Amino acid sequence: MGGVAKVIADKLGAAFSPTHLEIVDDSSRHAGHAGARAGGESHFTVAIESAVFEGLTRVQRQRLVYQALAEELSGPVHALSLKAEAPGESNKTA
Repeated sequence: MGGVAKVIADKLGAAFSPTHLEIVDDSSRHAGHAGARAGGESHFTVAIESAVFEGLTRVQRQRLVYQALAEELSGPVHALSLKAEAPGESNKTA
């Protein structure tokens, strides 16, 4: 796990105490595109499951995650694909 991915994991862990957290660096798929950095760690896919998301809409969940990662999203992270679920929601991939 690279430095940016570790910061993302640490911040999401602290903010949401997730029961599931998966962070995938998709930067290599975006090489040459806008926002891609030579060293990677600019495009991520995040799947997070947390009780914090219970009763919240998809947009409310996204806003909470974006707030937790505001510094990264204004700097090294160009794109973030996000799947935020509450425990028991069954849209997780195996």
